[in-house]
Amino acid sequence: MLQKRKASMSPTVTIDRIIVRRKPGDVRRGILAAGPLRIPCALGRSGTTIGKREGDGATPVAVMGVVELWHRGGRMARPKSPLPTRGIRPGVDGWCDAPRHAAYNRHVRLPFPASAETLARDDGLYDVVVVLDWNFTRRARGLGSAIFLHVAKPGHPPTEGCIAVSPSDMRRLAPLLGRQTRIVVRR
Repeated sequence: MLQKRKASMSPTVTIDRIIVRRKPGDVRRGILAAGPLRIPCALGRSGTTIGKREGDGATPVAVMGVVELWHRGGRMARPKSPLPTRGIRPGVDGWCDAPRHAAYNRHVRLPFPASAETLARDDGLYDVVVVLDWNFTRRARGLGSAIFLHVAKPGHPPTEGCIAVSPSDMRRLAPLLGRQTRIVVRR
């Protein structure tokens, strides 16, 4: 459902629910339905799962809230979005993927003493990152970390468990994402 939200200058149209379904014939690709948009997307290298675990390479079958947007300046234009937006600082911003660490599935400052991935990736996948509420608000060790909506590589090869769309589709989708948006991944 599309919903108008009043901003200080002009109304913004956001989407309440985005549905992601596996593409027939390839469990590692999907179709993202956002209002009238149908967008091809990459899913995890292991497809989708209802039993998500750290490192399994699967995209969780779940209803996930949209938390915030991260953007790396100088690589891709900052998308317009009503989401809270943070800038990615090379060499500084990371995401903890060490299940036994207290900062598991959280933003961390690099260098970090435990396992963490950098948000300023050379391959551009995280030039725009939307943090999804998978194991984020209420964390449990080992249930998966860094489940994002991010930019896809050309050809939409599989992710490590995220949902990825082309840069042009990210520019179209980001303005429609609000704090009330839920991304529903189906089997």
